[in-house]
Amino acid sequence: MKKVYIQDFNYISPLGANAQTNWDALLAYQSGIKKQQPLGNLEAYYASVIADDLLHQELEAIDVSHWPRIFKMAVAVLQPIIEKHRVNPESTLIISTTKGDIRALEQDNLDEASIPFLAEQLASYFGFRKRPVIVSNACVSGVLALAIAKRMIATGVMHEVYVLALDEVTEFVISGFNSFQAMSMDVCKPYDVNRKGVNLGEAAAAAFVTAGEPTENSIEIIGDGSINDANHISGPSRTGEGLFQSIQSALAEAQINSSEIDYISSHGTATIYNDEMEAIAFNRLHLQQTPVSSLKGYFGHTLGASGLLETLVTCQMMQNNVALANLGLETLGVSQPIHVLQSHQPQKINYALKTASGFGGSNTALLLKKVVL
Repeated sequence: MKKVYIQDFNYISPLGANAQTNWDALLAYQSGIKKQQPLGNLEAYYASVIADDLLHQELEAIDVSHWPRIFKMAVAVLQPIIEKHRVNPESTLIISTTKGDIRALEQDNLDEASIPFLAEQLASYFGFRKRPVIVSNACVSGVLALAIAKRMIATGVMHEVYVLALDEVTEFVISGFNSFQAMSMDVCKPYDVNRKGVNLGEAAAAAFVTAGEPTENSIEIIGDGSINDANHISGPSRTGEGLFQSIQSALAEAQINSSEIDYISSHGTATIYNDEMEAIAFNRLHLQQTPVSSLKGYFGHTLGASGLLETLVTCQMMQNNVALANLGLETLGVSQPIHVLQSHQPQKINYALKTASGFGGSNTALLLKKVVL
């Protein structure tokens, strides 16, 4: 089996137009979550939305007036990577999204609202000859897309893969989560005793994944696991069974023990049941002393983009030897003890675990290793 590396990456969020500006904002404890204007039946709500000016600034050299907004987000993050590494005939594009260009429904354009349509348009624009691979599996999609890229490369099916993950905040999405009574009307507080639910967010993230020679900034993907416990259409398992088994599977493939993990980038949606489930699963794996933080307090929940976005921020933590704080935590509010970081901590992170869980009982875990040359 070939070794697989994240060789390059980029992302855009309300905190910045590229990975470096976002990283600087994260170190300054900035959050993109803001009070938004009334929408539908909601008089006001909190979400993390990319300013149009930020997006236009990143694309000012390109005529994008005829593109859907989500297409612009994709070009903003993937174009700089492709310009450095190029697309060859064997390159593959994997796209992670839960909703795609859902705004097209507002114009009654059913064809353009389909995810395959968006994927084909993006693949054609960037010059991919192979048909794109679509991953749309609730909130685990971004992590699962990386896991699929890793498996393709490790088994020799592909040599290099571009992974793109993106989702927008729209009335459709806001209305859906509000109907579940899963949204917080205040800024979210992952793992806190007073947490009330998610803040939605939007982002686009891209990664270049290969089996090529690593550099000093490469991060190796050493294990993954994805178990669906089929607990409920929207509620997580009360025992954390699917997440527990997913992490177990990743550890077995990576051939390391849970005690070797230096940091966990968790899902941490700030809903009552998700955060509780994660605490139980981490304790079952003896990870209660391992530093953990959710990044939802910075970006909100970016749905199909969240898993890739948060993995790439974890890569930055590993490269810069710092573990970021979990914004919003005042008093731990889960039944099992876990080591949630309340401030940034200087720390050498050789092994990191990224987890994600989503509707329908989906769970995915990914293990990362810092490359030492």
